[in-house]
Amino acid sequence: MPTPAAITLLPATIANQIAAGEVVERPASVVKELLENSLDAGASQIQVDIEQGGIALIRVRDNGHGIRAEQLKLALSRHATSKIHNLRDLQQIGSLGFRGEALASIGSVARVKLISHFIDAERAYAMMLEPNHSAEPEITSHPVGTCVEIRDLFYNTPARRKFLRSEKTEWGHLQDVVRRIGLSRFNLNLQLNYHNKLSLSLRPATEDNEKLQRIAKVCGKDFSAAALSVDTAQSGMKLSGWVASPTFSRAQADMQYFFLNGRFIRDKLINHAVRQAFQDVLYGGRHPAYVLYLDIDPSQVDVNVHPTKHEVRFAQSRWVHDFLFRAVTDCLAQTRPQATEAENTAQNPGLSNAPVNANTINASISENKANIASLDRPDFAEKNTPFPLPRQHPLKIKEANQQYTQFFQQASAAADAAAKVHLPPATENPLPPLGYARAQIQGIYILAENAQGLVIVDMHAAHERIVYEQMKTAHAKQSIQSQHLLVPVSISVTEREADQAEQSTKFFTELGFEVSRAAPETLLLRQIPVLLRKADAGQLLRDVIADLMTFENSPRLHEHMDRVLATMACHGSVRAHRSLSLDEMNALLRDMENTARSNQCNHGRPTWVQLDMQQLDQLFLRGR
Repeated sequence: MPTPAAITLLPATIANQIAAGEVVERPASVVKELLENSLDAGASQIQVDIEQGGIALIRVRDNGHGIRAEQLKLALSRHATSKIHNLRDLQQIGSLGFRGEALASIGSVARVKLISHFIDAERAYAMMLEPNHSAEPEITSHPVGTCVEIRDLFYNTPARRKFLRSEKTEWGHLQDVVRRIGLSRFNLNLQLNYHNKLSLSLRPATEDNEKLQRIAKVCGKDFSAAALSVDTAQSGMKLSGWVASPTFSRAQADMQYFFLNGRFIRDKLINHAVRQAFQDVLYGGRHPAYVLYLDIDPSQVDVNVHPTKHEVRFAQSRWVHDFLFRAVTDCLAQTRPQATEAENTAQNPGLSNAPVNANTINASISENKANIASLDRPDFAEKNTPFPLPRQHPLKIKEANQQYTQFFQQASAAADAAAKVHLPPATENPLPPLGYARAQIQGIYILAENAQGLVIVDMHAAHERIVYEQMKTAHAKQSIQSQHLLVPVSISVTEREADQAEQSTKFFTELGFEVSRAAPETLLLRQIPVLLRKADAGQLLRDVIADLMTFENSPRLHEHMDRVLATMACHGSVRAHRSLSLDEMNALLRDMENTARSNQCNHGRPTWVQLDMQQLDQLFLRGR
């Protein structure tokens, strides 16, 4: 047996490099720490200069309050900070940084130059920090604020440097960090340069439209066009920001920005709450996109969980989860056809003054209803067309021309007559958002005209959402119907899961379940909701208990009930290839306008699309 090694203190250089491994993962990590220090210093203008993906150079300049000359050397030491001073400060952290180890950790793996001009000082001072070398501050010239220059990152730790990705990849990660910082503070003037060329410039924004323009620079114009505003407060919590409409979804979760008290975080409780709000409006396998800001009392959240400070813990996690879920759910309820007369006039003034009256349409053509299902009959054309069709037999050229001329004249006359029937005189009432139905195609799509132009509606998908929302509302108003099992279901769980089930008896009872403990690791299920009688009760119960242990709440039971209701709604809605009258089509359009989330079916597919007059003109090259 080898002789045990003696316990010794690590050299300061090795200890700093170990600490740097937690804080400085890649160049983007360095930029994050420096930008957070600038924001904590009250900076309103920040300039970031990068070379070679941040490996050769990272320079961050700000106009914050700066650092006193006598404290420059201390600022580069480990565990030196101005953010907290006692345990009480640690329990209610309001700043982005607080550990006091970023600059020291960076200085142990790179060459650091720190220049700062304190707000009340007459001169600026500079100081160099390199491994095993610490200089004294020297007088220099610099405006009020601080400049931190990082060169040759990981030059003395080749093992870390070889794990870095390509320059392009590191530059991409670095850009993501700068964008997140730009979204966290709308009053910040932020500029990013790469090899002395401007890469990103974000100007301060105060109005909502200016904020959306700023978000469009980060998330793209499509996101800002699909953004739904969120602004709600409850029990000391406030949620604001934007959630993209479900029609704007992503293949990856790469456009999800959540800021807690101005700090960007990735938290599983937050993600779970938002994901649940999107559960029946998002297409399978897609991810929502959002930029959200949660303000909460700092004493109710612990950010001292991980060195990167991306993870947090809430004192009342269930309240936070429920608040976020309800807020995003209410926001998504806006996803239905909505418009105002002012919007219609602005987009198409020619049509807004000539709305169509639904009663006139229905009265005018009720006697001319056609059964589309009979299109496959050979005699349908002759019996149902408003003009006679030409006979299909050989004709001479002269006779064919005469026949075509006569046919064309009859068709034109019939079309003019139909237009007079279908276009009633103008009234003072504005067009509804989806307008009024004009026709049906193959018993699948409804064509409608509104103030903007043409609306195409997927008949089955739209009706499925309407029926689904009606069933959910009716189900929520009545108590959950349960049924007792003739033979109780025995479910094997861990002892910890059984303890959680016992503690959550009231939760299960409210949802129509009766769960009891038969042994330290066995549960008995005696009663279940009627809607879930065909579900795998054992697996469902285990999943719910797992959620309760993690999030202190579980929406799984409601999810399963909603899935059953969605299946029932799918089978109970109007089927494709069914002919509808204009009365029925217009009634469906009005129901869509009054139904929450009716822009998507239960599976997340769009229920309608809009083609405005400009798009229609482009299709036919009009005006060119």
